[in-house]
Amino acid sequence: MGEQKAVIKDTDMAEEMQQQAVQCALRSLEEQGVEFDVAARIKREFDRKYNPTWHCVVGRDFSSCVTHETNHFIFVYLGHLAVLLFKCG
Repeated sequence: MGEQKAVIKDTDMAEEMQQQAVQCALRSLEEQGVEFDVAARIKREFDRKYNPTWHCVVGRDFSSCVTHETNHFIFVYLGHLAVLLFKCG
């Protein structure tokens, strides 16, 4: 997949959690490739690391309106793919 640049569009996460989200997404994109599998892997990793319940959407063209726990939201572009990750519940 080559070197991807992360462009964070919106977040309220702590810097360390942002970095972990981006690194997890980049690793998942390199190893999985299929958007559904990338989203599932990011969700599983964040559920394990930061306790449930995380939600993840990965794709090229989508809209969203979500409610999330404070300090647990990031929307980032990795090349042409967008990743929305948030905790709710």
